[in-house]
Amino acid sequence: MRGMLWGLVLLLGCQQQQKPTTYTGVLEGRSARVPALLGGRLVEVRVEEGAMVAPGDTIALVDTLELAIQARQVEAAREELAVQEEIAATALARTGTDLEYAEEKAGRIRALAEDQALPRQNSDDLRHQVELASSARQSAGQQLQLLQAKDKQLLVQLELIRKKEADAVVVAPIGGVVASRYFEPGEAILPMQAVVELLQVRQLEVKIYIPEERLSQVRYGQQVRLRVDGMGEGLTGQVSWVSERAEFTPKTILTPETRAALVYAVKVLVANPEGVLKHGMPVEVEW
Repeated sequence: MRGMLWGLVLLLGCQQQQKPTTYTGVLEGRSARVPALLGGRLVEVRVEEGAMVAPGDTIALVDTLELAIQARQVEAAREELAVQEEIAATALARTGTDLEYAEEKAGRIRALAEDQALPRQNSDDLRHQVELASSARQSAGQQLQLLQAKDKQLLVQLELIRKKEADAVVVAPIGGVVASRYFEPGEAILPMQAVVELLQVRQLEVKIYIPEERLSQVRYGQQVRLRVDGMGEGLTGQVSWVSERAEFTPKTILTPETRAALVYAVKVLVANPEGVLKHGMPVEVEW
C-alpha cells in the first residue's frame, strides 16, 4: 500500500513538472517609416490611416514644377550646344582640307627647291604654313571635344533631374497597414522625412521572457502554442530569435517566476495571412 502511495506521488510530481508555463506578450508587426526622398510641397497623399497597401503602391506625390523647368533649361542648353558642335565639326573638316592642301603644296615646292628651281626660302615659308594649318586643325578638334564634354555634363544634369522627379513619387517599400500619416496635402516636407508609417501584419511577432533555468529548452525554429482571447482555436508560432544577454524581468510582463530573476528575451513569429490578428493584441504563449 505504501509503495502505491509513493508511485502516485511521483506520478503527480511528473505531471506537475510537465505542465506548460504560460507567458503573456503583445503581438507586434514590423514597422517601416516611409520617407520622401525629395523635399518640397506635398501635392497629394493617397493613403489614409488603417488602409492596406501593397509593395510599390503610390503613397504621396511631391511637387516637381521647379524640376520640370530645370529640365527644360538643360534641354535648351543641349540644343544650343548641338549647333555649336556642328559649327566646330565644320571648322575641323575645313582645317583638315587646308592642312592637306598645305602639305601637298609644300611637297611640290620642296622638290623644286632641291633642284634649285626655286629659292629655299619659299620651301621654308610653306613648311611654316603647314605647321600653322596643323595647329589650326588640332585646335578645331579640341574645341569639338570640349563641346562634346559639355554635352555629357548636361546629360548628367538631366539624369539627376529625372532621378529627382522619380524620387518625388513616394512608394510603399513593403505591404502593410498605414499605422500613421504624418502630413497632409499642401504641407512642406524635408528630404528623407517620413510621410507615413507602415506595419507589416501578414507576419506578427510576440516577445516573451524565458527564465534562465528554462533557456536550454528553447531552440531556433521550435514550434510553440499561442492563445488569443476571442479565438477558439489555438495558434502556432515559431521561435525566430533568442537574446544573447540576460536581463532583469521587465515590470510590464507576467511570468510565474519571481520578478527578480534573470530572463532571456525570445521572439516568436506568428503567421497572419488573412489579417485576423491585429497589432497590439495580447497573446499567451505556452511553453
